[in-house]
Amino acid sequence: MPVTKVLTAGIGEVDLRNIEVYRSRGGYAQWERAVKTLSPADVLKTAQDSGLRGRGGAGFPTGRKWQFLPANGKPRYLVCNCDEAEPGTFKDHMLLEEAPHLVLEGILLGAYGIGAHHAFIYIRGEFKRGYQIFCEALQAARQAGYLGANVFGSGYDLEVTVHRGAGAYICGEETGLLNSLEGKRGEPRLKPPFPAVEGLYGCPTVVNNVETLAYLVPIMEKGAAWFAAVGSEQSKGYKIVSISGHVRNPGNYEVAMGTPVAELIEIAGGLRPGRKLAAVQPGGGSSACIFDEHLDWGYDYESMTKAGSMLGSGAVVVFDDTTDFVAAAYNLVRFYSHESCGQCTPCREGGHWLERVLERFVAGRGVRGDLEMMHRISSNITGLNLCPLGDSIEPFLKSVLDRFPAQFEARIARETVPA
Repeated sequence: MPVTKVLTAGIGEVDLRNIEVYRSRGGYAQWERAVKTLSPADVLKTAQDSGLRGRGGAGFPTGRKWQFLPANGKPRYLVCNCDEAEPGTFKDHMLLEEAPHLVLEGILLGAYGIGAHHAFIYIRGEFKRGYQIFCEALQAARQAGYLGANVFGSGYDLEVTVHRGAGAYICGEETGLLNSLEGKRGEPRLKPPFPAVEGLYGCPTVVNNVETLAYLVPIMEKGAAWFAAVGSEQSKGYKIVSISGHVRNPGNYEVAMGTPVAELIEIAGGLRPGRKLAAVQPGGGSSACIFDEHLDWGYDYESMTKAGSMLGSGAVVVFDDTTDFVAAAYNLVRFYSHESCGQCTPCREGGHWLERVLERFVAGRGVRGDLEMMHRISSNITGLNLCPLGDSIEPFLKSVLDRFPAQFEARIARETVPA
């Protein structure tokens, strides 16, 4: 199945950062149509009927998420999550820099769909160029009358605020993001209440990913049925997949949901000459590996879950037979240990302990007793934290420890830790 360009159409071919170029390709037409001829309920129904699921990692149905907002008289807010920091993921970065008006139009449609009059985009602090590009696009759209007071003379007001993060992975988690947006320490909140009920400033809030909101534009243009006709039974539409690792042509590729994993590898040019596949991480740094026996499985939410991993935000990392999985596991565990906000003990302490243990293994000073400890560590870390960061520490490690035990055993220097 070939690459299908929907959100990526025109990227690398024309300057989509220019508002005139974007408009010449039909840009902002769906926003104008929505405000002038449709109600917010119409936009919500279209999102729901399309089967669009969140593209940021959790995969929750977008329309259903919007429906959770209570009608309690409080202001409603839409927040676009562009704090992309998952290892192996770089799709939102691309959309922000190459198609900022598409992202903005998606934000406007999403805000209108939930009846919000103020939307926010939270941009990862390291995305300085993307931040500058988006701010320029926002200013051009404002001058063209696409946001502000009385949009298109409809009486509908909508403001958009850009907020830069300060370089914390934890702020990609929606409640940590909301705390940071409010000027508080970026750490997750206890749920419930969920953001839909009590989010930004204690008001009903929807947090959607960049890619999720951007897909609203073609869905509004071509219809919910067009999007729902593609993909698997529970995973509809298209997905931008960030493919990296040991492939010839790493990059972002837009494909239909359900495309076989083997085909994704071929789309990225295949493995390097003379190499064999060892493992694939289908959902970024947080996901467990899948292996040869899963290559014919469809790349969709349910198949990746059934394979013992997850689709996540769509980051496919390919490992060939040259990979040192001990070093790879240490690298990822060190990342999550460093990025822990420290609020939850299992995440804070467990990540640090695993980092120290794997540091010994990398140096060839492993202890056999640590192998058993690492096999059972998931029951002490996973599922016991306020957010998924703690659950991200162990999946990759456990999957490669089970599959490539010889690599770890080769680094054992002694049986037990001296008293």
